[in-house]
Amino acid sequence: MPRATNAPASRKRRKRILKKAKGFRGSRSKLYRTAKDAVFKAQSWAYRDRKNRKRNFRNLWIQRINAATRARGLTYSRFMEGMAAAGIELDRKVLSELAIHDETAFDAIFEKAKSALEAKTA
Repeated sequence: MPRATNAPASRKRRKRILKKAKGFRGSRSKLYRTAKDAVFKAQSWAYRDRKNRKRNFRNLWIQRINAATRARGLTYSRFMEGMAAAGIELDRKVLSELAIHDETAFDAIFEKAKSALEAKTA
Protein backbone atom coordinates (compact mmCIF):
# COMPACT_ATOMS: atom_id res chain seq x y z
CA MET A 1 0.00 0.00 0.00
CA PRO A 2 1.41 3.45 -0.87
CA ARG A 3 2.44 5.85 1.86
CA ALA A 4 -0.16 8.51 2.66
CA THR A 5 1.42 11.96 2.90
CA ASN A 6 -1.64 14.06 3.70
CA ALA A 7 -0.55 16.26 0.78
CA PRO A 8 -3.48 18.69 0.57
CA ALA A 9 -3.29 19.63 4.24
CA SER A 10 0.52 19.85 4.19
CA ARG A 11 0.47 22.06 1.12
CA LYS A 12 -2.19 24.28 2.67
CA ARG A 13 -0.12 24.61 5.83
CA ARG A 14 3.03 25.53 3.87
CA LYS A 15 1.16 28.01 1.67
CA ARG A 16 -0.29 29.68 4.75
CA ILE A 17 3.18 30.20 6.26
CA LEU A 18 4.68 31.42 2.96
CA LYS A 19 1.78 33.85 2.52
CA LYS A 20 2.47 35.31 5.96
CA ALA A 21 6.17 35.59 5.05
CA LYS A 22 5.44 37.62 1.91
CA GLY A 23 7.62 40.74 1.89
CA PHE A 24 10.41 39.20 3.98
CA ARG A 25 13.88 39.35 2.45
CA GLY A 26 15.60 36.48 0.66
CA SER A 27 15.01 32.90 1.73
CA ARG A 28 12.83 34.07 4.62
CA SER A 29 10.03 34.56 2.10
CA LYS A 30 10.86 31.72 -0.30
CA LEU A 31 11.88 28.61 1.66
CA TYR A 32 9.40 26.99 3.99
CA ARG A 33 11.81 26.11 6.79
CA THR A 34 13.32 29.58 7.16
CA ALA A 35 9.96 31.26 6.51
CA LYS A 36 8.40 29.25 9.32
CA ASP A 37 11.03 30.50 11.78
CA ALA A 38 10.74 34.09 10.52
CA VAL A 39 6.93 34.09 10.79
CA PHE A 40 7.02 32.59 14.28
CA LYS A 41 9.49 35.25 15.41
CA ALA A 42 7.52 38.03 13.71
CA GLN A 43 4.30 36.93 15.40
CA SER A 44 5.93 36.91 18.82
CA TRP A 45 7.26 40.43 18.24
CA ALA A 46 3.86 41.56 16.99
CA TYR A 47 2.20 40.25 20.16
CA ARG A 48 4.79 41.98 22.35
CA ASP A 49 4.57 45.26 20.46
CA ARG A 50 0.78 45.39 20.59
CA LYS A 51 1.27 45.66 24.35
CA ASN A 52 4.15 48.15 24.00
CA ARG A 53 2.14 50.43 21.71
CA LYS A 54 -0.23 51.18 24.59
CA ARG A 55 2.74 51.98 26.83
CA ASN A 56 4.33 54.24 24.21
CA PHE A 57 1.16 56.23 23.61
CA ARG A 58 0.62 56.74 27.33
CA ASN A 59 4.19 58.06 27.61
CA LEU A 60 3.58 60.41 24.67
CA TRP A 61 0.37 61.75 26.23
CA ILE A 62 2.12 62.34 29.54
CA GLN A 63 4.98 64.20 27.83
CA ARG A 64 2.53 66.44 25.98
CA ILE A 65 0.54 67.22 29.13
CA ASN A 66 3.75 67.86 31.04
CA ALA A 67 4.98 70.32 28.40
CA ALA A 68 1.64 72.15 28.39
CA THR A 69 1.43 72.39 32.18
CA ARG A 70 5.06 73.47 32.61
CA ALA A 71 4.41 76.30 30.14
CA ARG A 72 1.62 77.40 32.47
CA GLY A 73 3.68 77.10 35.66
CA LEU A 74 3.01 73.65 37.14
CA THR A 75 4.56 70.22 36.84
CA TYR A 76 2.69 67.23 35.47
CA SER A 77 2.39 65.49 38.83
CA ARG A 78 1.08 68.61 40.59
CA PHE A 79 -1.39 69.17 37.74
CA MET A 80 -2.69 65.60 38.03
CA GLU A 81 -2.97 66.03 41.79
CA GLY A 82 -5.04 69.17 41.17
CA MET A 83 -7.20 67.30 38.68
CA ALA A 84 -7.96 64.65 41.29
CA ALA A 85 -8.68 67.32 43.91
CA ALA A 86 -11.03 69.12 41.50
CA GLY A 87 -12.80 65.86 40.66
CA ILE A 88 -12.05 66.12 36.95
CA GLU A 89 -11.90 62.64 35.43
CA LEU A 90 -10.47 63.15 31.96
CA ASP A 91 -8.00 60.59 30.71
CA ARG A 92 -4.53 61.44 29.49
CA LYS A 93 -5.40 60.91 25.83
CA VAL A 94 -8.15 63.55 25.94
CA LEU A 95 -6.00 65.96 27.98
CA SER A 96 -3.19 65.60 25.44
CA GLU A 97 -5.54 66.34 22.54
CA LEU A 98 -6.93 69.37 24.36
CA ALA A 99 -3.43 70.66 25.10
CA ILE A 100 -2.56 70.50 21.41
CA HIS A 101 -5.77 71.42 19.58
CA ASP A 102 -7.95 73.37 22.05
CA GLU A 103 -5.79 75.51 24.31
CA THR A 104 -8.71 77.53 25.72
CA ALA A 105 -10.40 74.37 27.02
CA PHE A 106 -7.09 73.14 28.44
CA ASP A 107 -6.57 76.53 30.12
CA ALA A 108 -9.99 76.26 31.78
CA ILE A 109 -9.22 72.77 33.06
CA PHE A 110 -5.77 73.92 34.18
CA GLU A 111 -7.23 76.81 36.16
CA LYS A 112 -9.77 74.54 37.88
CA ALA A 113 -7.04 72.06 38.78
CA LYS A 114 -4.74 74.82 40.02
CA SER A 115 -7.42 76.44 42.18
CA ALA A 116 -8.39 73.03 43.64
CA LEU A 117 -4.72 72.38 44.40
CA GLU A 118 -4.34 75.75 46.14
CA ALA A 119 -7.53 75.16 48.15
CA LYS A 120 -6.22 71.74 49.15
CA THR A 121 -2.88 73.07 50.41
CA ALA A 122 -4.35 76.16 52.10
